[in-house]
Amino acid sequence: MDVTPLQRLLDSGRDSALLRLSLGKALLDAGEPGLARPHLQRCIELDSAYSAGWKLLGKACLADGEAAAAAQAWQRGIAVAHGNGDQQAGKEMTVFLRRALKALPPPG
Repeated sequence: MDVTPLQRLLDSGRDSALLRLSLGKALLDAGEPGLARPHLQRCIELDSAYSAGWKLLGKACLADGEAAAAAQAWQRGIAVAHGNGDQQAGKEMTVFLRRALKALPPPG
C-alpha cells in the first residue's frame, strides 16, 4: 500500500488512532518497521484500549529487532484485549509473545 495518502491526511492535521494504525501497518507491510513504530506508538497513546494497535506495535518492534519491546507491547495488549472481550486478539498476541520470549537471550 502506498503510504502517501495516509501521510497526507496526517500532515493535514487529521490525527486519530485509526489513521496511525493504518499508516503503521502500511509501513510495516512495506518492510519499514522502524518507521512504523512511532505511528503505532502514537496509535496506542491516542487510544490505549485499541488492542490492534498493541498487536501491530509488537510486530513492528520484533521486526525491528527488539524482542523485549515486542514482548512488553504484547503483554500490555493481551491485558487490553481481555479487558475489551477481544478474545481472538488476546490469543494471537499470546502466541506472538511466546515466540518473542523464545527469541530473547537467557537471563544471566
